[in-house]
Amino acid sequence: MPTPDVSPTTDTAAERTAGEVVEICRDLIRIDTSNYGSDGGPGERKAAEYVAGLLDEVGISARLHETATGRTSLVAHWGGDGGSSDPALLIHGHLDVVPAEASDWQVDPFAGEIRDCPQGGPSLWGRGAVDMKDFDAMVLSVVRARQRAGRLPSRRVVLAFTADEEAGGHLGAQKLIEDLPEEFDGVTEGIGEVGGFSTTIRGRRLYLIEAAEKGMAWMRLTARGTAGHGSMINHDNAVSRLAAAVARIGAHDWPVQLTPTMQTLLAAVGELVGTEPTPANAESLIEEFGPAARMIGATLRHVTNPTMLDAGYKVNVIPTEATAHIDGRFLPGYEDEFFAELARLCGEGIDIDFLSNQRPWETPYEGAVVDAMTRSLLAEDPGASVAPYLMSAGTDAKHFTKLGIRTYGFAPLRLPADLDFTGLFHGVDERVPIDALQFGTRVVDRFLDEATR
Repeated sequence: MPTPDVSPTTDTAAERTAGEVVEICRDLIRIDTSNYGSDGGPGERKAAEYVAGLLDEVGISARLHETATGRTSLVAHWGGDGGSSDPALLIHGHLDVVPAEASDWQVDPFAGEIRDCPQGGPSLWGRGAVDMKDFDAMVLSVVRARQRAGRLPSRRVVLAFTADEEAGGHLGAQKLIEDLPEEFDGVTEGIGEVGGFSTTIRGRRLYLIEAAEKGMAWMRLTARGTAGHGSMINHDNAVSRLAAAVARIGAHDWPVQLTPTMQTLLAAVGELVGTEPTPANAESLIEEFGPAARMIGATLRHVTNPTMLDAGYKVNVIPTEATAHIDGRFLPGYEDEFFAELARLCGEGIDIDFLSNQRPWETPYEGAVVDAMTRSLLAEDPGASVAPYLMSAGTDAKHFTKLGIRTYGFAPLRLPADLDFTGLFHGVDERVPIDALQFGTRVVDRFLDEATR
């Protein structure tokens, strides 16, 4: 692991931090923490121990919390000149990554290679480079630099590095707030992943801060019928009943419904393109985001995607049971409507069980932390704009909001206009430009100045 440089040097602290963030991110990528959603992966223990070692080197003690073999999260407290009940700030990131099939990649996904990229120049390649070992490295490099220099925040900061986020956080953030709620006493606000990155609209950078998330309903649909011979008439066929329900759900055209966060985002986009935003032109405004419209466009409406089907054991036997899995993502403020419509689409004779059912959240886009994020971004990129957005997928913020913590996605990256950044999440050849990674450390450092006074 990196050894803190305590000897005299002509390099500035900022230059040392810029070098260390790359080194830490490479080290984290090289620790395989693939999460298969089962007990088959390597777990996060080695990565959590590595992070604990980095913090211990500069005098910050950490607490490891293992909820199953190898499934380990970490919590540490830093700074603060008042009592433990004073308002504290949470900074959280997860240590696990989705699996990677090495044969699909140009590089070894766990080698942490640095190589050139047509979009972004020198880049750090590897699984977790953007989801989200880049932000983990930003936070660790900045905290270590500030600790070495004696620049501790007067506001207490709780650092949480979690397990299992890629499978819903049930063995990570969820267990932290259930088993160790005292670690988060006094925390009022928090920042984590999938926000603070730039998009480019008509030549101008717009930084998106996550202020809301859709709910997540992973569902198993089960149809039951009468077993029989495949050559005979059977009007109680479980496969037919299930297939009809899955087809209705998959083809359903959910209407556009704008939450407060998306209304604010579309107003910002409308200002950049000279158009007054309305529900009718919302989809055309989202197209201004280019490839990122795949992700952001999914936040205008509910989404239900059939993902798995299973039935039968022999071609000439009508089975008693058929099952399907649906990935449902629903908007904050419209939960009851979503589930009522889903039940209607399923129809009679379909049972719905939840593998995971996590509520959406939406945080008011206002206050001192929002101001601190905005100022820190614009200080490094003065010509840009900043706006909130609604995240289509899920993060650990879903768990931390249960404690009443106002959370935001803020992992700052200044990105090239031609880089399909959102396509790198869980994608092949995941990578982060070195310039963007170092930009992020400067913004995080400024943010800590602004938000922890």
